[in-house]
Amino acid sequence: MENWSVDQVCSWLRQRNLGELVPKFREEEVSGAALLALNDRMVQQLVKKIGHQAVLMDLINKYQQQKSGLESLTYCCKTASPEFPEVISGATDRQMLNSSGPVEQKKYPCSTENEEGLIDHRVLKQKKNLKSFFARYKTLQWTSSYALPDFPYDVKCILAEKKCPDHSMRIRIIEFLQADMTKYLEGSLYPNSQQYNIVVNALLQAYPFLDEDGNGFLLWKRALKDRFKYVRRPIEDDEQVLRNKCKFGHRRGQTRKSSFAENKPDDVQVQVEEEPVHLEGSAMDVHIKWLKEEYMKTQRNWKEVDNRMNVTIEIRRKMISNKAPLKDILRLFPFLRCPYQLFREFQLLTHMDIYKKTVEILEIYSENILSLYVVRNNPINIMLQENLKRHTEEDILKYMKTTAACLLLPDVFGDDSSLFAAVNEEVKVVTPVLEVKNPFNVNSCEFALYVGREELAQLDDCTMALAALVAAFHVFDIPCPKRIHRTLNFLESLVFENKSAFSTW
Repeated sequence: MENWSVDQVCSWLRQRNLGELVPKFREEEVSGAALLALNDRMVQQLVKKIGHQAVLMDLINKYQQQKSGLESLTYCCKTASPEFPEVISGATDRQMLNSSGPVEQKKYPCSTENEEGLIDHRVLKQKKNLKSFFARYKTLQWTSSYALPDFPYDVKCILAEKKCPDHSMRIRIIEFLQADMTKYLEGSLYPNSQQYNIVVNALLQAYPFLDEDGNGFLLWKRALKDRFKYVRRPIEDDEQVLRNKCKFGHRRGQTRKSSFAENKPDDVQVQVEEEPVHLEGSAMDVHIKWLKEEYMKTQRNWKEVDNRMNVTIEIRRKMISNKAPLKDILRLFPFLRCPYQLFREFQLLTHMDIYKKTVEILEIYSENILSLYVVRNNPINIMLQENLKRHTEEDILKYMKTTAACLLLPDVFGDDSSLFAAVNEEVKVVTPVLEVKNPFNVNSCEFALYVGREELAQLDDCTMALAALVAAFHVFDIPCPKRIHRTLNFLESLVFENKSAFSTW
């Protein structure tokens, strides 16, 4: 492949159903040597479709792994077993990626049965060594070629300012790193320690300010590991996950959290037995005092926050069901002002990842919403069209379209948009509502969630804002206004997969 011409590269692309890339590869004069030198960044610039990017990088990586692995293996085997060159040659030939045909099976004259048995044993051992070598080499090749993913525009803006991101932004960074690692691992959800180290080192080398007080490496590595655990937990049909669950089980003294597990009677029973439902007297005071003090800190122990919020959920739900004033609830549990904890509370109650679902909803429906006739002359849509003319960057255009689609949802269903979002206006309603300022200015846009005409949380973008709005109605048990019911009913039907939730409040 190193000596291929541009025409040969184009022919190779057609054979692998990548014919759409041929014009661009001809224009850029990509020869065989240039093809093998491509990295992730170059492929992203050369190929627009993500699916084609993944297929192309996978083909290149496989070729490089097999070629380099076979060369090293042949050298090792020749130096270790010079007495059987035919066996070694036959074993490596059978593994070549572009083998022209079946390999002739070699037969060796043997004077005794023992000698014949010795040859068979060595052949089998060679095959086993070949398999283990490729497994080791694949890991080394992955780590040596890893490059950070191309983060979304809002994440890039935060990182460009060299400011430590808040918790919600950290979650987004970790999510992208986890998705990117899974791509490199060809779908596996079990990275090894070396691969975790490589990824975290790459992140901290690119953005040194993320290494807080010299402890950033351990914190980011722990967060990345937790993310993989979170993704693996609900999986019940993946062979590798099931095999590892059977092999290792759960850590001693640790059980599945009900928010991430199947809603089975046995799981529920374990959760009820191990966690106290009610806390009395001084125990409750200790937890509430700790949460209030921790909320005032700049560096927070989020793992302990999660644990104490779990322990106190029953008393919190009791206060909400008894219609306690929202100010009192937030005074005792101020972390409900954090979008992450609001989403987590929603997940504990519903077993649904509201943020992930909202991302999927907007990705699927944004284009359809903007193409509807009913929104054509809407001020939001007019504002969007004017701003689209000023930008050409794909990330910015996608961001603005998603924002517009989110804000236009009430108009699509004929609902009262003032109960959904106050765009460049003062909030006037007491039910949960969004305050949006400069929605299409990527440098100065602001999103906030208001409940009872008071700001509850600052939000990063329209996706987080929409997720927080839906979560607030459910977490604080606030009845849905009739003039916005159809919009929220549409969202909850997608979030809960047609299980009506708002109708049961």
